[in-house]
Amino acid sequence: MTYISDKGRRLRKVETELSTASTEDKNRALKKVIESLENHRKDILESNALDIELAEKNNMKAGLIDRLKLDNSRLDGIIESIDTVIKLQDPIWKSDKVWTIENGLTISRMTVPLGVIGIIYESRPNVTVDAFSLALKSGNCIMLRGSSSAIHSNKALVNAIKEGLRASNISEDVVQFIEEKDRQYVNDMLKANEYLDLIIPRGGKELIDFVVENSSVPTLQTGVGNCHIFVDESADIKKALNIVNNAKTQRIGVCNTCETLLVHEAIADEFLPMIYNKFKDTVEIRGCTKTREIIEAKEAKESDWKEEFLDYIIAVKVVKDINEAIDHIGVYGSKHSEAIVTENFTNSKIFLRKVDASTVYVNASTRFTDGGEFGFGAEMGISTQKTHARGPVGLEQLVIYKYLVIGDGQIRK
Repeated sequence: MTYISDKGRRLRKVETELSTASTEDKNRALKKVIESLENHRKDILESNALDIELAEKNNMKAGLIDRLKLDNSRLDGIIESIDTVIKLQDPIWKSDKVWTIENGLTISRMTVPLGVIGIIYESRPNVTVDAFSLALKSGNCIMLRGSSSAIHSNKALVNAIKEGLRASNISEDVVQFIEEKDRQYVNDMLKANEYLDLIIPRGGKELIDFVVENSSVPTLQTGVGNCHIFVDESADIKKALNIVNNAKTQRIGVCNTCETLLVHEAIADEFLPMIYNKFKDTVEIRGCTKTREIIEAKEAKESDWKEEFLDYIIAVKVVKDINEAIDHIGVYGSKHSEAIVTENFTNSKIFLRKVDASTVYVNASTRFTDGGEFGFGAEMGISTQKTHARGPVGLEQLVIYKYLVIGDGQIRK
């Protein structure tokens, strides 16, 4: 625990300093970090190439390698996300409510930082920068623990971040990186109530379940993405084909990709052969009995309906109506992102109201469930729980309330 305690003490020491830092100082620090990332672009990409090489030697799944990969384009995206965060309104010390009670006390509700956040995440090195930038802008210190598969990338990114901070008025101690690979340090983080106010797990189901079940520190649960698209009987076929193809193949290794396709039986004979032709050379289809009567597909097992494949695989089921589609999502969905393709306004309303998920779509790809796409600049993850925050976790979700009460000598009778 000594290693984590030392990191935690450093964070607590600068917590008040960061929570009261001016917007100008925070934005200036983020700009310096952008400069540092640009200056260290070559080192970062070389470090990532080493992680990719090791991942391939270890036969990591293609979808996970895709999550791990950095190139110039993705690094540009990371830098752009910081720039977007800079431009966003500072969420701290904002009052959304002021009132005066009968005895003359004036009460206002103000937003303040959560304090010190720990994030435990897998593969994706962009999370290192996204989590840092959101934490800093929202006045929160952060402890980062990435996966061993991304250790070289994360080290290079954190080194660049700290160099940028050293050129600013913000202490480099506001970010602490856990370099040690031993899982014991994860366990120590989960029990570090003295130093951490919140832990966010971001990764696969195994990681998320482990953190939620074993942490004595409060957690913000980001969800596994078993996302569905339901093609209703009134769907525009061309629109549906484009949406399903994008949601499945645009990037397979992310949590908002489509893993299960549900098709209304009235349109199945027309639609399924078309999606089969789209997918036949790239995507493995695992279908129900009715699906396999219409197109060539592997038999879908019970486990396939629950699976986040993160691969060129999709489960396909023919359903009799919207109610069966909603029931299926209720049983197997992960409460992440769900979509309906329909031209029926009534069915769109039914789907939006009845489907329990952080984000529900009508006639759009599930791939848009993302902090950057929502205009949040970046995200800590996609929360699928129903307390504190739900959906993409951006700046506004990283604050809590403080009540300020101004009096003139009042005492309670």
